[in-house]
Amino acid sequence: MQLPAISLPKVEFPFDIPVLWHPVVDHFVIALPVVILLLELVNLVLRKKAISGMSFFLILFTVFAAIGAYFTGLVDGSEAYPTLNDAAKEALAAHKNLGTYLMLASGVLLLFKLISMLTDKSIIRVIYIFILIVFVAGIFEQGEEGGELVYKHGLNVAQVKVLDDELFDVQEELDETIEELEEMKASVETEKEENIETNTTQTEAETAVETTPVETITESVETEVKKEVETLQVEGMPEEMVQPEIATH
Repeated sequence: MQLPAISLPKVEFPFDIPVLWHPVVDHFVIALPVVILLLELVNLVLRKKAISGMSFFLILFTVFAAIGAYFTGLVDGSEAYPTLNDAAKEALAAHKNLGTYLMLASGVLLLFKLISMLTDKSIIRVIYIFILIVFVAGIFEQGEEGGELVYKHGLNVAQVKVLDDELFDVQEELDETIEELEEMKASVETEKEENIETNTTQTEAETAVETTPVETITESVETEVKKEVETLQVEGMPEEMVQPEIATH
C-alpha cells in the first residue's frame, strides 16, 4: 500500500553528516524493535518491572536511531540521486516516505510505552503491543526496500558509479562515431550524385556527337534518292508517237 507523501521541515545541523553512515545506523533501527517485541512478549508472562524498564530504554534508543537513520538517509539519498534512473528515483522516494512515517511512529511507540508503564489499564497495553507489532512490520518492509535500492539499483555502490561513468563515456564516444559516420555517408552520397551528373553530361555529349552526322547523312541520302526517283519518272514517260499518213490513191 502506497502511503501518502509526507515531508518535514528542513533541519540545518552545525556539522556535516558523513556519507555512508546510513547503513551503520539503520541496522540498530531494524534490530532493536525486534528485541523490544521479544521482551514485551516475555513480560506478558513474567510481569517484571525490570524487563519493562529495559524495554523503555531500548525504545528511547530506537527513537534516536530512527532520527539518525532518517537524516543519514537524506544525505546518502541526495548523494546518489543524480546517478539514478527513473525507477530507482521512484523507489528512493518511496523509501524516504516510509522512513519518515517510521521515525514519527517511533515517537508514538515511546509515548504509548510510557503511558502503559504509568497505568495498569489493559487496553493501553494492548494498543501499545499492536503499535509495536506494526512498527516491526514496517521496519522489515523498510529494510527490504533498502536492500533493493542497494542490490537492484546500485545506490551508493562505488563500483556501480564507476561502471556508470565508463558507460557514459562509451556512449558519448559511440554518439560521436555515429555522427562522423553519418557525415561521411552524406559526403559519399554527394560525391556519387556529382559523379552521376558528370557522367550523364558526358554521355549526352558523346551521343550527340555520334548521332548527329548519321542523321544528317541519312536525310541527305533520302533527299537524293527522292530526286533521282522523280527524275527517272519524268524521263521514263514514253512520248506519243505520230503515225505517218499513207496515200491510198
